[in-house]
Amino acid sequence: MTQLRLGRPVWLGRDTRTPRQTYQSLKAHQDVDVAIVGGGITGSAVALTFANAGVRVALVEAALVGRGSTAASTALLLQELDMGLTELGRRYGAAKAQRIWELSAFAARDFVKTVRRVGIACELTEQDSIYYTIGPDRVQQLRGEYARRCKAGFSGEWLTPGALRRLTGISGRGAIRTRGNAQLNPYKACVGLLRSAERSGAAIFEHSPVQRIDSARQGVRVVTPGGTLTARQVVIATGYATPIFQPLIGRFRLYRTYVLATKRITRQQHWELGLDSVMLWELARPYHYARWTPDQRLLLGGEDRPVVAGRGRTAAFRKGTRELREYFEALLPALSDLGIDYAWEGLFAMTPDGLPYIGPHQRYPNHLFALGYGGNGMTFGFLAARMLLEQWQGVHSADHDLFAFGRHR
Repeated sequence: MTQLRLGRPVWLGRDTRTPRQTYQSLKAHQDVDVAIVGGGITGSAVALTFANAGVRVALVEAALVGRGSTAASTALLLQELDMGLTELGRRYGAAKAQRIWELSAFAARDFVKTVRRVGIACELTEQDSIYYTIGPDRVQQLRGEYARRCKAGFSGEWLTPGALRRLTGISGRGAIRTRGNAQLNPYKACVGLLRSAERSGAAIFEHSPVQRIDSARQGVRVVTPGGTLTARQVVIATGYATPIFQPLIGRFRLYRTYVLATKRITRQQHWELGLDSVMLWELARPYHYARWTPDQRLLLGGEDRPVVAGRGRTAAFRKGTRELREYFEALLPALSDLGIDYAWEGLFAMTPDGLPYIGPHQRYPNHLFALGYGGNGMTFGFLAARMLLEQWQGVHSADHDLFAFGRHR
């Protein structure tokens, strides 16, 4: 299986000792209602949602929970999707595009409410996002997106070049400011969700890689080196299709994204930088993004590029992080005086339309999938948890069809 990240994310700190195992490995046979494969943010959200509904669940993670793609995330909890409302409307029509955006916005708010209700200490803060462009040829595109959002009822504020510079220090051509987004520590959020799921009855197992999934008389058998889970259904929350689902692999394109974390920034440096306490993301594709941490570091992300088989990963890492720093130093010149404490790379999967696959697949009976989240992993992970519970309960909604495997037909 492809290594999910490279480098040391800021969320895991500087302790490079082998981390301790929080949960035991699966060492026996267990009967449950639903087995969950994958211990990242999506798997943890599914475990909590199902356990709170009284479903007997067990989650298996191949390594350690929260330390794969989740730990590599910068955890921008955005209501907006990577694919703009305009482009999504071209693909699926204005009504469906609007509904997809509504569901995304609801999931982001639901995530925030759940974290607060459960009492998870994960550095959650509400933060405005700034969706900007620096290219003069992109202004009309961004203005068109802003107009489409306003017409569909999504709140936002247009920022002129002057307003953008005053708020962010960026010499750009315009931006959309969206209030009510959020950011958090993804590792702490994942671990907190799993602890709450365990208190609600979920069983969690680490170092329990799935070797195969067999069809059983009335469900499935999930086989690991140390034990098995027999379940009525299994939820696959691994981010993308793993080799045991070979026929699905062609539906995903794997990308690497790069992130830098600066040293802690003084008040004077913050003033010289000119960037207020907001999240940044860019209209250009692939886009760059940035956010602050509670201890006054600036996280800088982007330079996404497809995974190419056989290409040296370490060399690509050096090139990606160098180009990332060059981009942001040109955007915010004061960054050139700031040191970098952390650098890492994460793996994520994209689908042709940028939307995840949530739900069943006709080729795999008694399986439910939550795969291909793109850059909206936090939001889509929580959306998947709610939708999969509805499907488990036998509820059908037109909303499910928007994220189904068959939506491209």
